[in-house]
Amino acid sequence: MAILEVLSYPNDILRKKSSKVEKFDSELHMLLDDMYETMMQRDGVGLAAVQVGVLQRVLLVNIPREEDGKQYKEDLYEIINPVILHKSDEIYWDEGCLSVPGFYEKVKRYKNISLGYQDRFGNEKVLKAEGFLAVAFQHEMDHLEGILFIDKLSILKRKKFEKELKKAKTS
Repeated sequence: MAILEVLSYPNDILRKKSSKVEKFDSELHMLLDDMYETMMQRDGVGLAAVQVGVLQRVLLVNIPREEDGKQYKEDLYEIINPVILHKSDEIYWDEGCLSVPGFYEKVKRYKNISLGYQDRFGNEKVLKAEGFLAVAFQHEMDHLEGILFIDKLSILKRKKFEKELKKAKTS
């Protein structure tokens, strides 16, 4: 397994749409394994393939458990070719991103979603998610469309982000 480079904003690849996965083979399995290692090494809870420069509709989510705040591999979701089937109850959630390090802001999301997807072997699945898990799926799915959470901010908050980014680059 390998630790992959996580692309940072404003890298142009992060703005590209990802393609549907057609082959569920050892190459895909290696990508999933490498993405998991990369996400854990960066203390992330989610990672989309585009963030490591692979334009495929692949994402991972691994939410820490409430009782101890730790992540366990058995809680890992490997999501391929996801589609939101249902969404309800808008909420605001404080988000950050491995591709936008050090910046956090509240974003409007849905509290409850149903998700259709394929697993690493191509089997079709459906899951229901709420709260943090639902938000994480939505955040990572945006990446597959070339959308970053900062794109969902108001103009004022976006300007704040750009100012902080410029300040970070000059220091």
